[in-house]
Amino acid sequence: MLIAGNWKMFKTAAQTISFCAELRKRLHGVRDVEVVVCPPYTSLDEAVRVLAGSGIEVFAQNAHWEREGAFTGEIAPAMLAEIGVTGSLVAHSERRQLFAETDGSSARRIGGALDAGLRVIACVGETETEREAGETENVLRRQVEAIAAAVDEEDRNRLAVAYEPVWAIGTGRTATPEQAEEAHALIRSLLDVPLLYGGSVKPENADELLTQPDVDGALVGGASLEVDSFVAICEAGARASRS
Repeated sequence: MLIAGNWKMFKTAAQTISFCAELRKRLHGVRDVEVVVCPPYTSLDEAVRVLAGSGIEVFAQNAHWEREGAFTGEIAPAMLAEIGVTGSLVAHSERRQLFAETDGSSARRIGGALDAGLRVIACVGETETEREAGETENVLRRQVEAIAAAVDEEDRNRLAVAYEPVWAIGTGRTATPEQAEEAHALIRSLLDVPLLYGGSVKPENADELLTQPDVDGALVGGASLEVDSFVAICEAGARASRS
């Protein structure tokens, strides 16, 4: 069971130090769950330092596909690995919706991160318009097949896919456990890797979501910004692993 917290554009370096110190203390002794935090680039070094030896991993929120080059504003996977970052999110819906990320560019980022030895959580999901038009299966099939084509068989053990219905991100709306399970079962039929659910995951719904047969964890947004709520979701993940 993998629980990843995506902080998006929140938390300064000082706030990251305080949060990670408290998280490390609160999760000490919690077993049967793998925990990841994804701070902004400016806080990665602090998170790595404070969480060293805790078992809590630090991922970036994005990574370029090249090792170096004239790509202003981008960060290479090798640069992340050098400071102790062990993985990255790729193709979060906000990257797709706000920054013109495509299936093709997402696939290149996934391949570049895996080639550099990083782990990857690759995000997929449909918009509300696509769901209402009955296009959910077609959208997920297209996105997942692009990911599968970019990943060599030997690298799949470092890949997870997060299903995040765009209409449920930051809206307070959550896919029902049945909707999440249906989407996850489809994705698993296309690419058999660990599958996370993302989209307004919170302590109140974590147990029900995480006990679905094809849900292997959660990509948590807003609820990962407070220690209490994030710890509660991690504890729900541990319970789900044991059940």
